[in-house]
Amino acid sequence: MLQRRIFGRLLAGALAASALFSLPVAAQPQGKPISIGFGMALTGGLAPNGKAALLAMQLWEEEVNAKGGLLGRPVKLVFYDDQSNPSTVPGIYTKLLDVDKVDLVTSGYATNMVAPAMPVVMQHNRTFFALLGLAVNSEFNYPNYFAFGPTGGTKPKESFSRGFFEVAMAQNPKPQTIAIVGADAEFPRNALDGARAIIKEKGLKIVYDKTYPPSTADYTPIVRAIQSVNPDLVFVASYPPDTVGMIRAASEVGLKTKLFGGGMVGLQSTAIKAQLGPLLNGIVDYDFWLPAPAFATPEALDMLKRYQAKAAESGVDVLGYYLPPFAYSMMQVLQQAVEATQSLDDEKLAAYMRKTTFKTVAGPIQFNEQGEWVEARVLEVQFQNVVGNGIEQFRDLSAEKILWPPAYKSGDVMYPYSEVKK
Repeated sequence: MLQRRIFGRLLAGALAASALFSLPVAAQPQGKPISIGFGMALTGGLAPNGKAALLAMQLWEEEVNAKGGLLGRPVKLVFYDDQSNPSTVPGIYTKLLDVDKVDLVTSGYATNMVAPAMPVVMQHNRTFFALLGLAVNSEFNYPNYFAFGPTGGTKPKESFSRGFFEVAMAQNPKPQTIAIVGADAEFPRNALDGARAIIKEKGLKIVYDKTYPPSTADYTPIVRAIQSVNPDLVFVASYPPDTVGMIRAASEVGLKTKLFGGGMVGLQSTAIKAQLGPLLNGIVDYDFWLPAPAFATPEALDMLKRYQAKAAESGVDVLGYYLPPFAYSMMQVLQQAVEATQSLDDEKLAAYMRKTTFKTVAGPIQFNEQGEWVEARVLEVQFQNVVGNGIEQFRDLSAEKILWPPAYKSGDVMYPYSEVKK
């Protein structure tokens, strides 16, 4: 009897173990990897954002391969450092398409890097997934271009700065004059074009309108020249190095104006926020993603949790609010298009993307005929009550208030800048 009981227990254990090992698991991807090629800013002035974008894309790569890959094949990211230098980009994309012969192609980060890749991609008739390029396709009109960033609508250049002007013109008395300034490069030119269109619409008078070389190191003369014309508003279109330089120069000179900021790239980076600390107070600038209720969905927060777990050891932006949601969403759209069409054919993918609304961690994405988002979702924020250089104050909306659009508003503007910055 005892032997029977022991045998029965052993049999039951064996059956349980058998059942455990027969649970369904993801099939291991097989065959030649599906290669996805791009350049990325891993050194130079755009590297803090570029590295964060790459980590989000690698997170997607790891997760997709753990779940069986794409079309049953593993995926592999093939990338090169563009050094934040537009002149390196055509050679990188020529190598990716002619030598590496990648299956799919995306851009690196930033307008200045997307634009020089376009002629190479167009020559090869490839579908192009572009990361945070401002109105790049307005110059090319390429039907297989798709933008991943919340500028958009029928006037993407204007969508970038719309919030700055809506906030400004809601003040009493209304501002009358404006100074606009930016680097002589692709992104600032597009941003300033959009600003000029809105300035005309609002009836503002431009009292200063100049660009500076991207290699500029001292911004104090620029800020002094702006101060000399005493503008009500100062709109700056800049990349991270010049953003920091401009803000430090404004502090040194004691810039007196009612609203300052608008198109400053870099103020979305946790490291730069911490570096500048209280110098940020009063600045009104754009942003693309913050943990506001409308954006902080369970899916988005889950992705950011996984990203943040890897961020510190990878030496990238520890919060990852700016670029990672859009870099990850770009890969989600690529995945959904490939799986829906069961194909890597560029024309089939583009045709599917033109007619589909995609579910992503950045929210629903639908493209218009220019490959821009049908509806822009650019935020205008103001830094308020920033104390010291700690990063925890930037983890929520404590030190950054969303001013516009009204649907996402979390605080009121503190005005004018000359008083708030003190």
